[in-house]
Amino acid sequence: MNLLLLQSSQINRTEATVTGRQLEYLTSVHQVDEGASVRVGQVNGLMGVGLIKSINTERAVLDINLDTPAPAPIPLKLIMAMPRPKMLRRCLQSISSLGVKQIYLINSKRVEKSFWQTPFLSDEAIQNELILGLEQSRDTILPKVYLRKLFKPFVEDELGDLIKNTKALVAHPSGKNNCPIDIQKPTTLVVGPEGGFIPYEIEKLKEVGVEAVSIGPRILRVETAVPALISRLFPG
Repeated sequence: MNLLLLQSSQINRTEATVTGRQLEYLTSVHQVDEGASVRVGQVNGLMGVGLIKSINTERAVLDINLDTPAPAPIPLKLIMAMPRPKMLRRCLQSISSLGVKQIYLINSKRVEKSFWQTPFLSDEAIQNELILGLEQSRDTILPKVYLRKLFKPFVEDELGDLIKNTKALVAHPSGKNNCPIDIQKPTTLVVGPEGGFIPYEIEKLKEVGVEAVSIGPRILRVETAVPALISRLFPG
């Protein structure tokens, strides 16, 4: 944790109260005492510094000064086939830490139906993982996550509008061109499930203007491929 990210419910004017996971981090990892300063931020707000006013086993109270904007997001919409639930948690953290602010989780032939039943898809569970990513990267702007459980209606009815005015790419071994490096333009990136999109799905994506690109001969896990692709497109 490189930033103590606070909900508005934790803040009263210039004072913040910390309990639970965040308190444990302050006491066990940082081992702070009264008078110590830590980096703080408000969800979807500014960042700054917090001064430990009091701390015990139940709570910490901080005087906070929030005066610094969050870093600029990267201009990327990420569309990702729903991964395995445990992998989803890691993916959300890494995606959030890399500055992506729009995430679409979609269905695919190779996505197991049981994946959509996981409790990790609750609003609270998703937000918790996103916050962990923001705290790691010192960011405050919470990404928006959209669930789309039907592949064909999403591609035919929604994707065309989503990719307008962006470079639309799908990572797939069939891509004749290599994935761009440092693209420097708004981009929509589509990433398939383990085993990849089936040929029918690739063709449907191409029909609306998505270009298949390759990232090399290696077959990567989704949790590895997504950060690799994002870092390649936006290395800065």
